[in-house]
Amino acid sequence: MVEPVTTTMTVSTGAAWLANGLAQASAPWAKLYSGSKTVSTVVIFFHVAPLVFGAGAAFAMDRTTLRVSREGPLERARHLTDLEQVHRVVLTGLALSFISGVLMFLSDVSNFLGTILFWIKIGLVTLLLMNGLLLTRTERALLTASDSDTLWHRMRTLSIASAVLWLATTLAGVVLLQFA
Repeated sequence: MVEPVTTTMTVSTGAAWLANGLAQASAPWAKLYSGSKTVSTVVIFFHVAPLVFGAGAAFAMDRTTLRVSREGPLERARHLTDLEQVHRVVLTGLALSFISGVLMFLSDVSNFLGTILFWIKIGLVTLLLMNGLLLTRTERALLTASDSDTLWHRMRTLSIASAVLWLATTLAGVVLLQFA
């Protein structure tokens, strides 16, 4: 007989106390969110739509980075300028998705805190942000050493990681909504 897969976790007494306190504090929001299709739809929209634009822009630039890393200095320099401009779109998307994600989390604190799926998604988001930080630092280093093959190799590797992390984070979000 096959054992059912469980996605819940046990928490320590201190963590349970904190989770209960947070759940009680957010109870009015949870009631509004669960009781209003309009409110939950707007919050989910502001979680997904910015990701479509932010992740789409990041994904397109990751692809371009892979292509341009093998081009000449002029194309590479132009790409670095484009990357800087795209960061605003990506960061705005991440900020709006973070805010709406917190609102979604507060709508069902006990459920989200108790599932491993939530923590997997948080871990992936953290890795995505760390990768973004490394990408930004590498881009800045390339502004002063644009002919460095080592830095362009790092950009290629980080761009591949970025694309994979965007997809994995998106999948984790869908799985979380279906099973949490």
